[in-house]
Amino acid sequence: MSTAQLAAVSYLARYAGRTHMLYAFQLHEWFEWCESNGLDPLVGIQRAHVELCIRQLGDRGLMDSSVITMMDAVRGFFRFAHIDGLILADPAVYARLPTVHRDESRTQGLDRLELIRFLQVAQTLTVHHGALAYLLGINALRAFEVAGVRLEDYADILRDYRVLHLVGKGSKPATMPLTVPVLRVLEACRGQRTSGLLILRPISGKPIDRRDAHRMVTRIAKVAGIPRHISRHSLRHAAITNALDAGVPLRDAQILARHADPRTTEHSDRARGNLDRHGVHFLTAYVACV
Repeated sequence: MSTAQLAAVSYLARYAGRTHMLYAFQLHEWFEWCESNGLDPLVGIQRAHVELCIRQLGDRGLMDSSVITMMDAVRGFFRFAHIDGLILADPAVYARLPTVHRDESRTQGLDRLELIRFLQVAQTLTVHHGALAYLLGINALRAFEVAGVRLEDYADILRDYRVLHLVGKGSKPATMPLTVPVLRVLEACRGQRTSGLLILRPISGKPIDRRDAHRMVTRIAKVAGIPRHISRHSLRHAAITNALDAGVPLRDAQILARHADPRTTEHSDRARGNLDRHGVHFLTAYVACV
């Protein structure tokens, strides 16, 4: 095993699941690029090599955000190789990456009335569609988290609230309260069952995965007459956006979304470009009163 391969194995050992698979793919792409250019993936790499790779990723037609994502594992690979003393300097630390401006997103989520219609229509399809819609659109769960909810996970009562225990992104445990409408839909989905996964495929009765969640969300949106493409992650953004529109403080919305950084919560706010709540209106009214 070469020094570069040992460094890659050591770096990937820090991760598991989908993150491990993603980073392994990104490092494989880096190793392939180095081999095609007659370079060792670790020893002798200069910042210019890293920036040339970044430029060629963009030339392949990848979006700037995708280029940044593709370099995540490469930058971590060199960072820890430097920490472990395998290289004298980190060639990727100052490599120039594309700039992605996240403050002006044109992505449209669901407004209040659309979210209400989405939830209502979901309940008319099957109890499984209803449970999926409420967990995504009210509790802001991710698709893989919804697919993993078991009946035993929301059996506890904490401070007079029925609570849902789950393990989220990065294997982080979380506990969140279930409101009466959400609990009513979950109980309808439970039926007479006492254990096992909550949401199943309506026809086969088998557990759902992320692809099933996507198909179910697409069907609900189509029946609800929502004229835009709505993905499973759009519901999570809709929950965050409508919570902020309802007056929930950013800190509490961050807790709802379980984001480590409040800037991520702000980015998920699909109404931050809403001209009706732009600060210029408040400033104009304030000045006009003088």
